[in-house]
Amino acid sequence: MIFFGIMLAAIGVSTLLWRDADVVGLPPVAVGIALLVLAAGSIVFGVARRKRKRVERGEPEPVGSVLDRAKALPRLLRERKAYGLPTSRLAQWGFAVVYLVSPIDVLPELLPVIGITDDAGVAVWLLTSLSTAAGQYLNWERSRRSNSEQQHREP
Repeated sequence: MIFFGIMLAAIGVSTLLWRDADVVGLPPVAVGIALLVLAAGSIVFGVARRKRKRVERGEPEPVGSVLDRAKALPRLLRERKAYGLPTSRLAQWGFAVVYLVSPIDVLPELLPVIGITDDAGVAVWLLTSLSTAAGQYLNWERSRRSNSEQQHREP
């Protein structure tokens, strides 16, 4: 639904910008605005549906903002054993960083547009994986802190 909404928004904007003749007897401004309203509804519905499915599957809600997660990364790496971060995940992150920095690529940058897609894909995966791990770590850290506070309160 989100992708469909983005496509509708693109068509609506292009209709507003470049269409000068009537569309099915309606002025292009009205059609463009209608498409944008449909796009917004589709995106909102898609986001709500995705969140509801995540809650139904029992997945934890993301914790912390982007800055909170970035600040939590050093703590995550320091406490990786207590948190239970697998060594294979650290190796994957390391390989991704090496791949991004190295001049050797699966698709060379000499190819226009296509050459940078492999680097972009690896970068997106790396940032998403780091953000997810940091968010889960913040959730674990908060639950551990609340458990220790409860133990101190009990006589």
